[in-house]
Amino acid sequence: MKKIIALVLALLLIMIGCVACATPDDVADDTSETTTTPDNDNNDGDSKEKPVLKMATNAYFQPYEFYKDGKIVGIDAEIAAAIAEYMGYELEIVDMEFDSIITAVKEGSVDFGMAGMTVTEKRLLEIDFSNSYATGVQSIIVPANSPITSVDDLYADGANYKIGVQRGTTGDIYATDDFGSENVTTYDNGNGAVLALLGGDVDCVIIDNEPAKALVNANEGLAILDTSYADEDYAICIKKGNSALLEKINEAIVALTADGTIDEIVAKYIPAE
Repeated sequence: MKKIIALVLALLLIMIGCVACATPDDVADDTSETTTTPDNDNNDGDSKEKPVLKMATNAYFQPYEFYKDGKIVGIDAEIAAAIAEYMGYELEIVDMEFDSIITAVKEGSVDFGMAGMTVTEKRLLEIDFSNSYATGVQSIIVPANSPITSVDDLYADGANYKIGVQRGTTGDIYATDDFGSENVTTYDNGNGAVLALLGGDVDCVIIDNEPAKALVNANEGLAILDTSYADEDYAICIKKGNSALLEKINEAIVALTADGTIDEIVAKYIPAE
């Protein structure tokens, strides 16, 4: 009997010693698992460090995303921050070329892309899109004395105008489909396209209406045609198959639309005329 008691005590001492030898890293590993879609009802607020949600954008698309005092601001930046807060996340914005956003989302180096991006059938083959959070218009910028006075002039018999666009945008996609790649010149951003227009390298620039307004206001001698080139819906792009994140983002968009947050953000940057 004494031998049995001694054996039990020895085993207990061994177990206590093993627990004492466990490192902080071992304990952390057991509890380090995180989720990409936290339940905001269970969020403890600022008492714990929040996980990070990474957003890809191209910050040269005023008023949706642009730099101010060294920080990326704008409609998309603020809506994304509101979505992240709703989900219990901190937002991190990663600036990159527009035509790199979908690749970054597909590869998983970012969680989603938001850059005044329009839903198209071609893009849907590669990524998923959220509900629409805003609408946009593709406009045409021309020199003030341009012979191009309406969008119909681009389609006229014998027309051979050179068109500038931002690479990878729907303006690029639509113009290439409508007028052929030989008549479309792509640029890294809208600023580059407008500089080409001012230099006479292209005859017009096709770009979203709000960035078009900012570019025209910043450059004398340019105008926006009264007739639009295309109407669009903006949405957030997400890696195909990430249904959990997609559902959470859609839930946030519905909630932030219902409480007026999204309308307030848009009105801040695009005052009612």
